[in-house]
Amino acid sequence: MTAGLLVALAAVSLTTGALLESGLPPPPSQLAFILLGLVTPALGWLLAVRRPFSPYGWLLLATAVFLGLGSLGAGIALAAGTPAGVPGWLTGLFAVYFGLNSIFVPLLFPEGRLPSRRWRPVAWISAGTIGAHALGVAAAWPVSGPQTPPVSMTAAAVGALGQALSWVMAVIVLVGLVVRWRRSAVTERGQYAWMVAGATANILSFVALIVFLMGGDAGWGLVGVTGTLGSLPAAVGVAIVRHRLLDIRIGIRGSRLLFVFDVRPSVGDVLSSLGSAMEERPEPAALIGRLAASVRSALETTWAAVRLADGTRVVAGVEVGPPALVVPVRGGLGQLECGPRQHGRLTADDRRFLEALAVPAGLAIQSEGLAVRLVNAQEAERRRIERNIHDGVQQQLVALIAGLELARATGGGADLLAELREQARQTLTDLRELAAGIHPSALGQGGLVEAVEERCARLPVPTKVRAGEGLRATRFSDEVEGAMYFTVSEAVANALKHAAATRIEVRLDREDGRLRARVVDDGRGFDPATTERRGLATLADRLDALGGGLEMRAASGKGTQMTAWVPVDG
Repeated sequence: MTAGLLVALAAVSLTTGALLESGLPPPPSQLAFILLGLVTPALGWLLAVRRPFSPYGWLLLATAVFLGLGSLGAGIALAAGTPAGVPGWLTGLFAVYFGLNSIFVPLLFPEGRLPSRRWRPVAWISAGTIGAHALGVAAAWPVSGPQTPPVSMTAAAVGALGQALSWVMAVIVLVGLVVRWRRSAVTERGQYAWMVAGATANILSFVALIVFLMGGDAGWGLVGVTGTLGSLPAAVGVAIVRHRLLDIRIGIRGSRLLFVFDVRPSVGDVLSSLGSAMEERPEPAALIGRLAASVRSALETTWAAVRLADGTRVVAGVEVGPPALVVPVRGGLGQLECGPRQHGRLTADDRRFLEALAVPAGLAIQSEGLAVRLVNAQEAERRRIERNIHDGVQQQLVALIAGLELARATGGGADLLAELREQARQTLTDLRELAAGIHPSALGQGGLVEAVEERCARLPVPTKVRAGEGLRATRFSDEVEGAMYFTVSEAVANALKHAAATRIEVRLDREDGRLRARVVDDGRGFDPATTERRGLATLADRLDALGGGLEMRAASGKGTQMTAWVPVDG
């Protein structure tokens, strides 16, 4: 939005000033002036929008704004017949435009930064000379005409000195640009070559303007204005079209002569592509592979890789040599790695792009991994129920059917019928226990506290259940109550099976918008760094999916404390 406003300011100021100067209809020379003047803001907008992290596009926009405001000041002054006041100071901005265009546009090429710290004095001196030139022009313009007020000789001298020093600095920058061109990589040499040509043409255009001012030859004036306005923007434009300045490319699609900005995708584009891929529910390795391929395509590197914290590593492209760029993924989930660029070198903008991508990419990886773990947990639970039915109730029913067949064949006595009745009762009890493992009836009827109390009442060791005030009469969603119930059940089961606990305490409370369950035992404990949490791992994922969490505190010989929580309303 800011770039668009600057373009509008530059374009409106430039056009208005030119039309005020020439009147309507404008002559061809003024139309050419307007068209050439609009090239710089157009290029600045393209670079600023597609590469907002690069200062170069914003430099071009600032240059265009000063050109437009200077033109507006000159137009107002000529139309009003006086340069006094605002028009005179606006006209002084022409000097700022000339300085930025001839010094800083080539100096900061191509990324908007100084080539090295050694150029800092040049930048500061150039800024001072541009300021002096602008102040001199603002105070002394125009210097001829019957309505011209007395000209300040001091202002004129300061302006002339600032202009002369600006030419000197422009020549120094041109020499430095030639050196950079000769030392640049083969893939960058074309960009620098066009900028050298543009800067040279720009300086020669100043010479043409001087000849025009001294001799009044309109031809030299036309050459000077055209070269000043068009040489450097033309160099930047060619660098974009032919040499992909800042990775921006322009091509022609088909035979329709439709210009297409074929640019590196933004972070939003990559995430949109990944979002579509996640909707297809691919395997985790496939999703990671798509992320690596997106990074490789976006940065145009020879290869890219995504390494996860668990050691999983997926590479897109042919990996040769060490990574040229490594950025950690959000939350310690891994890192993004890139090989060298196919053409040119990786820049600071590339690193910022990868760092910006690493944050949402980490969230996508975490979310997809959680979804996959939940699906796997559901599948494991289904297989557990299937195994329990096969090994328990199914075998009991088979034995019961066989007993019934035997009773029918033999006439069955009272003892046999009593035995079969007992088998049927045991099968019914086992079915109830199995159903309670899926979703206990007490949880659906009485709520979380009652279900936990019923579960703990059957334990072979003393177990206390404490509930916060009002919690017994409060109901929560099925997802919340189920997650908390099975987490407590798994915790007390682990305390009995693995910790050899002789006393267990369960505390349920609600505080600060959280429903919390804490299970404490006096068992032998364990080392959390070396012991797998087993069943609690899937339950932790279940809590995480609800926005909650699970924490284990344990030490060998000092018991275990498990705390689970989920957010609830109120």
